[in-house]
Amino acid sequence: MPEITRDEVAHLADLARIDLSDAELDHLAPQLQVILESVASIQGLAGDDVPATSHPLPMTNVFREDVVTPSLTPEQALSGAPAVEEQRFSVPRILGDEQ
Repeated sequence: MPEITRDEVAHLADLARIDLSDAELDHLAPQLQVILESVASIQGLAGDDVPATSHPLPMTNVFREDVVTPSLTPEQALSGAPAVEEQRFSVPRILGDEQ
């Protein structure tokens, strides 16, 4: 398995919008490498005859009937909002165009 580089850790941190110092990048790179190696070793355990699962025990979902009930009008729902735009909540932009 190729080793994860400090630059790759910095890129991942940038994508996650996490500011890391040089010391943190140097500290995290080997730790992420250990995690990747652990995942790779687990992937090698299951053979082709073992089906992929999301949970170790069989699960079933319980659904209720979809029943229409009275609810708030858009005006009522937005009445307490600090800012409204085109019958929607208006919130400050948190993601820029840098990505």
